Amino acid sequence: MALNGKIAVVTGAVMGIGKAVTELLLQNGAKVALLDVNRIAGESLMETLKKQYGQERTLLLNCNVESDEQIKAALQKTADTFGGIDILCNNAGIMNESTWERMVSINLMGVIRVTYVALEHMSKLAGGRGGVIVNTASLAGLGPLLNCPVYTATKHGVIGFTRAMADASTASGYGIRVNALCPSFVQTDLFTNVLSILRQSSHLAAATHQMIEKFGVLNVSEVADALLELVTDDTKNGEALIVVPNERNYITFPSILK
Repeated sequence: MALNGKIAVVTGAVMGIGKAVTELLLQNGAKVALLDVNRIAGESLMETLKKQYGQERTLLLNCNVESDEQIKAALQKTADTFGGIDILCNNAGIMNESTWERMVSINLMGVIRVTYVALEHMSKLAGGRGGVIVNTASLAGLGPLLNCPVYTATKHGVIGFTRAMADASTASGYGIRVNALCPSFVQTDLFTNVLSILRQSSHLAAATHQMIEKFGVLNVSEVADALLELVTDDTKNGEALIVVPNERNYITFPSILK
């Protein structure tokens, strides 16, 4: 998929990975709707983006991915403003094991909520143009992050949902590719939370630090570059792309149904 003129929606768009993804999509010619609950950071970012890319290529929308009403309103506003939706980046997420119900609601259920509403705009069966959805998962979606069991569960769920939706799209003719991005530790606020949790759980600290040393810490631009690969490569559907510093690998999942 060539990005020039395409219309993208990014959740959790104004900081961290979401911000890097937003900027990279704009650099490659897309129009971007930024969905986030952080109004102050969003307005500050929009000032910068409008100076760089013009007034007509960005749209900031307050959207909590726990709210069906806000999701529907945000995606409808995007479609009305830009003329449709071609790309969805489900990126909103938190890491806080002490409020694990909310983490499930945002990290997993939020991906599901936004995807199902986006299908109403993107699916060829609903009159859309098709397109691509990329869900931000994690290495924790492929193996356990032992000090964050619920976070691990949410990211496993994201990968399972991604693969099932990709197969459903192929079988049903949605015309939408669906992929998952699985970065190692990333230098964001979530990574800061990991380090904070380690200080509270000293008995887990050694094993987790060993994982950090093994897999390394990415910067957000490396993650955004990998996401761009999943968006632009039309051969990728139902894929989980592992991203570690200086390396990317696609997972080969065992098939129990063939």
